[in-house]
Amino acid sequence: MNVKLRVLTAGVLFFTGQAVFAQKKDTAKNVKDIEEVVVLGYNKTSTKPKDVSASVTVSAEKLENRPNASFLNSLQGEAPGLSISSTSGSPGSSKIDVIIRGVSSLNASSDPLYVIDGMISNTVQFRNLNPNDIETVSVLKDAQATAIYGNRGANGVIVIRTKQGKYGDRFTVSYNGTVGFSFLPTTDYNMADSKQLLRIQRAYNNGLGAGKSDDFINNYAINTDWRKELFRTGSTQAHDVSMAFGGERVNNFTSIGYFEQTGTVPTTDFKRFTLRNNLNAKSKNNRFIFNSNMSLGYSKRHQLDQETSTTIDNNVVQNPLLAGITGTPLLDPNAYANGYEMYNGFGTSFDDGQGVYSLLDVLRGNIPNELTETSAVANFSATYKLTDELSVTNKSGIDYKYSTRNFARAPWAYLALAVANTSGREFPGIESFTNSSEFNFNSITSFNYNKQFGKHTIDAGVYFDYLKSHFKQTTQQQEGLNPLNWVFGAGSGYVDFNTNTPTIYRPTIGILKRTVGTLAYFGTIDYDFDSKYGISGTLRRDATFRFTDDNKWGTFWSVGGRWNIDKENFMEGSTFNMLKLRGSYGVIGNQNVIAAAYGTNPLYTGLNLIRNTLALTTGYNQINGALGNSVLANPLVQWEEVGQANVGLDFRLLKNKLEGSVDVYSKTTRKLYNDIFYTYAVGSNPQTGNNTIKGNNGKLSNKGIELMLKYNLIQGEKFKLSVYGNTAYNKGKVLESNITTGILRNNPGNMIGEWFLVDYIGVNQANGNLLFDVNGNQVERYDVINDLKGTGKSYLPKYTGGFGLNSSYKNFSLDVHFTYQADVWRLDNQMDYVYDITTVRRFNVTADLLNAWTPTNTNTNVPSLLMTNQTFGDTSTRFLKDASFIRMKNVVLGYSVPKEMLGDNIKGIKVFLQGENLLTFTKWRGYDPEPLFAQSTSVYPNMRTATLGVNIDF
Repeated sequence: MNVKLRVLTAGVLFFTGQAVFAQKKDTAKNVKDIEEVVVLGYNKTSTKPKDVSASVTVSAEKLENRPNASFLNSLQGEAPGLSISSTSGSPGSSKIDVIIRGVSSLNASSDPLYVIDGMISNTVQFRNLNPNDIETVSVLKDAQATAIYGNRGANGVIVIRTKQGKYGDRFTVSYNGTVGFSFLPTTDYNMADSKQLLRIQRAYNNGLGAGKSDDFINNYAINTDWRKELFRTGSTQAHDVSMAFGGERVNNFTSIGYFEQTGTVPTTDFKRFTLRNNLNAKSKNNRFIFNSNMSLGYSKRHQLDQETSTTIDNNVVQNPLLAGITGTPLLDPNAYANGYEMYNGFGTSFDDGQGVYSLLDVLRGNIPNELTETSAVANFSATYKLTDELSVTNKSGIDYKYSTRNFARAPWAYLALAVANTSGREFPGIESFTNSSEFNFNSITSFNYNKQFGKHTIDAGVYFDYLKSHFKQTTQQQEGLNPLNWVFGAGSGYVDFNTNTPTIYRPTIGILKRTVGTLAYFGTIDYDFDSKYGISGTLRRDATFRFTDDNKWGTFWSVGGRWNIDKENFMEGSTFNMLKLRGSYGVIGNQNVIAAAYGTNPLYTGLNLIRNTLALTTGYNQINGALGNSVLANPLVQWEEVGQANVGLDFRLLKNKLEGSVDVYSKTTRKLYNDIFYTYAVGSNPQTGNNTIKGNNGKLSNKGIELMLKYNLIQGEKFKLSVYGNTAYNKGKVLESNITTGILRNNPGNMIGEWFLVDYIGVNQANGNLLFDVNGNQVERYDVINDLKGTGKSYLPKYTGGFGLNSSYKNFSLDVHFTYQADVWRLDNQMDYVYDITTVRRFNVTADLLNAWTPTNTNTNVPSLLMTNQTFGDTSTRFLKDASFIRMKNVVLGYSVPKEMLGDNIKGIKVFLQGENLLTFTKWRGYDPEPLFAQSTSVYPNMRTATLGVNIDF
């Protein structure tokens, strides 16, 4: 991708809000001559008036100096139709859900494509990308914008351009530094203190409080707040130095960065080192242009095991975020000093809540989990103008990653001791190593033709795109660690394998290797008449390794047009500086029909579901046996196809004081990768043990509207004030699919991810049982299969967006940014747990249970502690809660030191105080309403962070 922003005589790039503009050299003070530059893809750019696509560009000022390891967190609420949800607030986590214009598939990946400096990035892990190196991020949404990426652009495209030097610019050095603190959000479950819990236990006649007197309860001395015992205040710091210069023919940008963050959960942290160099050069006659972008990164993080083992989310002895709520306040946190004392004290009996002690042991570092990642990205681009109209370009690059994961249960950890003793093993503990390497090579060759004759302009290009990727992973696990000489990560202290006991202390190893690739050739054409009318089109032929030969190739296309209404004669004298109507339609393919795990390359996922593969079976004495078919594959699987229509209106008026855009779209996905049911005489498939196979079966739609506005209220010499906002509405609907069961369904005619439940209507005042509405009848019990009905509510938000203001007065500045989501419903499993009276002996519960129904307390919304139909509440709307929120995502108060105070060596100093996620307005009672889960229990929330920073330009 040739990312040189080429706009006629454009000489200077600068940023205004969310837009990137090019300004003519000789008319710097004439606002009418400012044109927004849109970076589309490969070597295509356009000005905003001539762009026919639905796209939004976010500038560097929205991303710089934010206390986020990934720039994706900083994009939240910046572009309509772009939904970003951080599923984990663990430092350096890659668990970020990014959705553009709704979920495009039920089982396939809905992640957009990421392009960095023109090269495909095959991972959503941006741990090793320094956000302060980014100059712009363009979000491409409609088919006209994304069709150029063919098989990889079905879910939208995010184009990232890193900072460059400028020709003819002096040598500059800049330093950015921030330090700050992070805090764990609070919950709102009204948890009981020790005295309240004892009274609830007494009422239920179970636990320490059963049968106890008021004196015993009133004089009970222990009242542990496990939140304070298990968590801490986190910290964050970042330091970046950048250097740039430009001569007549060469310019360069170099940066060095360091980022460190410790989590609010002990044993979680993240460190990153980055180095970047971007070089641009051109020949004296301007016919030859050369670009290179090189970056190195190294990161190390420690995480909780639940980050990659989601089953631990509900594990009361391994998830500290769960124990921080449900840990019983009746226990003394200092009762045991180590794992040995714990096991000798209560063994594996958690009858009185002792499981919380295991969490203390975990957070002492006895379940270490360390990950490292080393990355090297380099790409080189050369363009030669064969004639004034025709040029040839080749851009080639590599993306290499090497990552390690080392996980262990120390032999002195409580969990290790408990597992070893219950299984009769002398030596406890396990340690595992995973090493992965990924090498991607991408090469793009293009011929581009640009010709202007009279009022007509034609811009055409033909492209050849080749991608090859290699992946290798090795794993090793050792069971049985000697506490006398075992050291984490050293590979020592392993207990020898004994053939007399082949099922224990046996090391296991594994290897995985993948070689994948894609190939494409395509053409683009853009026609403009008098800057008034324009037509653009793309036709692309794609091939992928993923499908069998009969389905390997796919053809995808798009066409779009625009009408610059403000250029018409009848618009003379109007208040519009720009008024443009545009429309497009196209069909794009999705080859990644199986969703990849967070932070992994989707090209490597699910190969065995399309082609038959062989896997090792386990034989005598736990020894690997013969090769056999691991799954029934379907060689008929082919591309999912996404067709999208878009109509949009872009405008600027009132001397550029008001600007915005409106888009309406309809997106339909066909050939959904989904279950196909078969019927056999014996009722099941004898080969796989079931009657389903995965294949192309189904159709869904996403329809929506997007609005973005910015108004420059005041633009005085001393005081400036601008307000902005964007909103998007999207409704996803399943058109064709199999009928599914359960409480979360994707049935034809219903919303995507719609809840099927029975309406909960309160407490039966006569007996304290739960009461439900089934077809207009009040019942206490119902058919948990046939009586469930669609609620019209989904776990996917219908409304997303952001709003804020940018202001300055003399040397002070204040910028505030809010994000929001609305009409989103999720099951609050945590609330279900704390209202479960049957757990009152082992765990803490909500103090709301003190107001439970009794024969003398019937006017209450809390059911009886002795209700007889509690399990029916789990398939009702009782715990289906609104997860809508408005969040103060970012606020920055800055002060620029007057230049007359700086002297000759320092060009500028700005000091700023910044807050991230400081306030959240929501009905959700858990840690965080943001994670995109249908139901979640105490996942790592996004932290509240306050930082102090400084920018110095030399």
